[in-house]
Amino acid sequence: MFPRLAEQYRSVVQDLVISLQALSLSLQARGLAATCYTCGDGRDGQGASFVANLGENHMVRFLVSDFGISWVESRDGHELVKLEGAEAIQELQRVSEVLQQPVAAAL
Repeated sequence: MFPRLAEQYRSVVQDLVISLQALSLSLQARGLAATCYTCGDGRDGQGASFVANLGENHMVRFLVSDFGISWVESRDGHELVKLEGAEAIQELQRVSEVLQQPVAAAL
């Protein structure tokens, strides 16, 4: 059972890495500041660090790896929110939906 669960988690990490890369490119194409750095080759583990600027010194960072998943939101260099696991993924989904809306609708 445990090897199967480990493989499922690796699959989730791989899916998140691909989604973060796509989200970063989509936001960049819209002129928003967003980056996604990846590490690993998928065989010995994989991970990514996604960072997006929400404006007015408001940043979000989403980290995913074989070691865990976390979301950190900060303003003016001060941490506002830190979420992990499923809550981090849900917050990423919520913010990505807002960021991908047309500019007039997002305001």
